Amino acid sequence: MDLLTTTSAVAVSSYALLSTIYKSAQALYAQPAINPPLQDNLGRSESLPSVDVIVPCFNEDPITLAQCLESLAGQDYTGKLQVYVVDDGSANRNVVAPVHKLYASDPRFSIILLANNVGKRKAQIAAIRSSSGDLVLNVDSDTILAADVVAKLVLKMHDPQVGAAMGQLIASNRSQTWLTRLIDMEYWLACNEERAAQARFGAVMCCCGPCAMYRRSALALLLDQYEAQFFRGKPSDFGEDRHLTILMLKAGFRTEYVSDAIAATVVPDRLGPYLRQQLRWARSTFRDTFLALRLLPELDGYLTLDVIGQNLGPLLLALSSLAALAQLLIVGSVPWWTGLTIAAMTIVRCSVAALRARELRFLGFSLHTPINIFLLLPLKAYALCTLSNSDWLSRKLANVPTEGEKQSVILHPSAGRSAASKWGMPGTVHQAGLSHPESSLTATKSGRDRSSACK
Repeated sequence: MDLLTTTSAVAVSSYALLSTIYKSAQALYAQPAINPPLQDNLGRSESLPSVDVIVPCFNEDPITLAQCLESLAGQDYTGKLQVYVVDDGSANRNVVAPVHKLYASDPRFSIILLANNVGKRKAQIAAIRSSSGDLVLNVDSDTILAADVVAKLVLKMHDPQVGAAMGQLIASNRSQTWLTRLIDMEYWLACNEERAAQARFGAVMCCCGPCAMYRRSALALLLDQYEAQFFRGKPSDFGEDRHLTILMLKAGFRTEYVSDAIAATVVPDRLGPYLRQQLRWARSTFRDTFLALRLLPELDGYLTLDVIGQNLGPLLLALSSLAALAQLLIVGSVPWWTGLTIAAMTIVRCSVAALRARELRFLGFSLHTPINIFLLLPLKAYALCTLSNSDWLSRKLANVPTEGEKQSVILHPSAGRSAASKWGMPGTVHQAGLSHPESSLTATKSGRDRSSACK
């Protein structure tokens, strides 16, 4: 039985060593680099690139959609801005029709109604091929942008070598439950540690779906590959943000992260939807990690460490946890070394995050460790065994009022105004918002897991 003790101790020690090296390098490279400032041409609209904003929607709550479009209408960008709202065959189209009507009268907005549900990726492509702007900004329909997001992303895209750039994501419903608070911290770490360190080398490995800008000339080269992604002979219809980012890197473009371009997105508020989301993300990550391995020889050595840290680290943690659990159940002895090592690593990581973010709430991120060990690691193992499954797991019919319920929204000239300011975003939003009868329009307010944020 000493084999279990030795296996657990060796695995957790290896995990601690790898994590220390990886996280130390990540923290070092995540610090803002001192670069010469880019020339700011944002005051002269004639010199600015045109931007097409693509918003694919499927069974979206009308209030959420209205807030998203409101934030786009209020962007402080003096260049040409066109917004393409693509309704992907929603079953609740009559419910969101007032939102479409409200913005259809704005010449900056185009409403595209697809006859059938074709999936988020094809909905995006339909709008991309119908537009002609120099830059394309993908925005999820449950995301609210700060007023300066477009301007800041455009400034980063001033470098012709940059093919894609993403903003920083926060949870718009952070205060809703303990889980949304935890996910908000997870997003901060993913953006300001992982993505920030990758951006030091111009190789962000996933420009997250809720807020990612692309250069059209680069998209034109990659759109057919993006549309026709297959895995083991089957069409792959999720993980579109990560796959498109990898294609950009393969084509020789840089991918960047803009920390002060803030986007607030809705996150799952219950454990079930959160785990379904994580399962889909895990499958997507595994699929595109295999593709990304071919890129590593051309990238900085840190990116190889990053891939090893993100894939070998969880494997070592899972092995040590399984051996420790077997030691406890079979031998009856407490695996103190494994438990204390994991606890120490957790405390150090959360303390460093609290120090960097200057927020004590990050000490509470220690709750993520037991969730990771007992829920997420087994889920990732299941994802690896079911990679061929392309079910979205969450793209079910939603927001469809039952017969007899009111299928209308009430337009108000001021309700919902300045939604972005709720999360401390700069600037204000000026378009009209919406209110609705309480009985029929709250289907996706709870437990939604359709976001493609930060994975």
